[in-house]
Amino acid sequence: MIVVYVETTGGVVAEVSLEALTLARSLAQAGGGIPVDALVAGPIGDSVPKELAEAGVRTVLHAGSPDFDAFSGAAAASAVLAAREATRAVVLLAGGTNRGNEVMARVATRLDVAMAPNVVAFGGLSPFTVTRQVVGGAAFEEVRLSQRPAVFTVAGHAVEAATADQAGPATLTPLEVELSPADLVVRAVSTEPVDTDGADSLKSARVVVGAGRGAGGPEGFADVSELAELLGGQLGVSRVVTSLGWRPHHEQVGQTGSRIAPEVYLPCGISGAIQHWAGCASSKVIVAINTDPDAPMMTKATYAVVGDMHEVVPAINEEIRRRRG
Repeated sequence: MIVVYVETTGGVVAEVSLEALTLARSLAQAGGGIPVDALVAGPIGDSVPKELAEAGVRTVLHAGSPDFDAFSGAAAASAVLAAREATRAVVLLAGGTNRGNEVMARVATRLDVAMAPNVVAFGGLSPFTVTRQVVGGAAFEEVRLSQRPAVFTVAGHAVEAATADQAGPATLTPLEVELSPADLVVRAVSTEPVDTDGADSLKSARVVVGAGRGAGGPEGFADVSELAELLGGQLGVSRVVTSLGWRPHHEQVGQTGSRIAPEVYLPCGISGAIQHWAGCASSKVIVAINTDPDAPMMTKATYAVVGDMHEVVPAINEEIRRRRG
């Protein structure tokens, strides 16, 4: 049996969970068609059972007590362990999000087994091996998971989500989970809705203008935003920008953000850390702007402009307007 910890967003199954289910289905087929079950902890949208059925899930185990209304990594781990006990699963996995990695790490710790994060593929069944991203996606590592259950997470966008060729209705089954007081010590107290349409537009954009720490602060994005608009593209930012709260997370490009493959990428004031490069390496042409000629992004770029983004970008915008005007 395989159990996939499923995250939901806005009442629907998160894309990363659909990707994890796609890999789980391939693994199940390689194992002779063993069932794939899903665990949802917390409120469940009306469309979720149907979505999971289309993803090849046999049974949707739902931990729906009020204790799961707010996310708790420890409580979710307890739910995964309860699902494993109910199904006798030999494989437990989740999408490689912050929450997915936390939950599965807790599960592995309690079971005293190894856990492989950010898996991109499985190699063999005997012994069971997986390939995972390391060094921000710049290298791959083969890991043997000899203990049972095998516990791992699937790297975001490493697998393209697909519906099952043969999908039947999924049975929705309540799952009773016994929680300890310690499971509820740390939990989310509030959430804020975000505009996720921007992330989808960023992934499909033919032109992306990036901005990093060199923007200098929340007020430093006017020129790069204008450049993106003039070029009919999208604005993308580095992780430090979202970590500092300067821009929303759905604009982040990188290992923990969106992975882009535009015709042209213009990173401005972005040093090019390996985590960011993992998200933009598929760009066909990179035009980097930075004051440091030795910054990793500058050395990897197709073209490099050494200069202050707050001087270079306004000049580019002015020239574009002049030629069009």
